[in-house]
Amino acid sequence: MCIKIKTSLASGFTLLEIMIVVALIGLLAVIAIPNFMKARNRAQTNTCISNLRQINDVKQQWALETHKSDTAVPAPDDVTPYIRGNKLPSCPASGNYLLLAVSLPPACDKSGHALQ
Repeated sequence: MCIKIKTSLASGFTLLEIMIVVALIGLLAVIAIPNFMKARNRAQTNTCISNLRQINDVKQQWALETHKSDTAVPAPDDVTPYIRGNKLPSCPASGNYLLLAVSLPPACDKSGHALQ
């Protein structure tokens, strides 16, 4: 006499296991996304300040080579030949750069983006 034992071949995840995994992924996203946003904003600010330093150096070089006074305000076309690529850098946070007078540091119209 032969006894047959039925075994279930169905395998997979239960609904509870899937719900736990989705909840853990959601929890990680809630923690990680604000940190990514802060890091992105910090990187944009640092890049903008670096661009402002470059623009300030270019303004000083332009004034020195063209014998301009400290109150002279260069046009963008005046300083672009001193920059690699002949193009003013742009703010990564979509701000606009203001060249201002030679004696003043350039500015960005975005809050927190300032050359100190």
